[in-house]
Amino acid sequence: MAVGARSGRDEPEKGRGQLADPSPGPGGTPAAGVNESAAVRSDAPHVTGARSAENAEGDSVDNDDTVDDGGQPQPRKQRSFWKELPLLVGIALLLALLIKTFLVQAFSIPSESMMNTLQRGDRVLVDKLTPWFGSEPERGEVVVFHDPGGWLNEPAPEPNPLQKFLSFIGLMPSSEKQDLIKRVIAVGGDTVECKKGGKVFVNGKTLDETAYLYPGSTSCDDEPFGPIKVPDGRIWVMGDNRQNSLDSRYHQELPGNGTVSNEEVVGRAIVVAWPLGRWSTLPVPDTFDQPGLAATAAGPGALGLAGALPLVLWRRRRILAREGAVGQAPARA
Repeated sequence: MAVGARSGRDEPEKGRGQLADPSPGPGGTPAAGVNESAAVRSDAPHVTGARSAENAEGDSVDNDDTVDDGGQPQPRKQRSFWKELPLLVGIALLLALLIKTFLVQAFSIPSESMMNTLQRGDRVLVDKLTPWFGSEPERGEVVVFHDPGGWLNEPAPEPNPLQKFLSFIGLMPSSEKQDLIKRVIAVGGDTVECKKGGKVFVNGKTLDETAYLYPGSTSCDDEPFGPIKVPDGRIWVMGDNRQNSLDSRYHQELPGNGTVSNEEVVGRAIVVAWPLGRWSTLPVPDTFDQPGLAATAAGPGALGLAGALPLVLWRRRRILAREGAVGQAPARA
């Protein structure tokens, strides 16, 4: 049936089978009462909701404004940009919150305690993903951690509502929680010390700190320490600018004897992201990979292996003796 057109007769509309095979009239013209346009349209694919419906008086009513009177599809009207903007902003804020909570967070460097590795005003990206999988701070890493209590004496400034919102979604560091950034020198189970005029020792191994210490800075001339046994689950941290860093050395009178709990660590700083001219990664210096530095951590495993070896050998002897006895038994008929 043609959209918006009738055959002109009062007889009922022909069925699909009649329209599909019209009988030619005199002169090769279609038989009376057959609508050519209707026959062609009946062969077109049927689209639900895209055809017009007839009312009882024979008038056609269009049910879909995406189809014109000729049956051609029309493009749908696009939403206004201003109507979609709140949805886009909401999705962006949700993604920012998820990234800040589970992946990475940006922090601004407020002091000179980590020069020249980090300078005042640098923005670093901190990995917050790996701690979710049980990763703990390692020697040589630069980490951000919450103030364990008493390290920063000045009170935190009261943030305004905008600052609170931006810090909540991760676009600004939190102004309520005071965070610090230092380098991990020793981890739980390590013994760390430094004598005046000397170098830092970890588990009896000397650290060559020339790769990251601020030029002209000495290891610990202003505040020698140790030997100190770092408790399990805690870290000993120091700044790269030793003469301008109030680190673990200066807080040995506090609970933890200057060490920081792993639970206070926000994550590892992996990249200097801003300014662009200072873009760089923050790898672990080679001195922390020297052989024997982690000998203390490997001690329990080695002791366990030494204790298990006699038991394994004794059990193996019993199995061999049993197999030999079976091999010597006389065969039965």
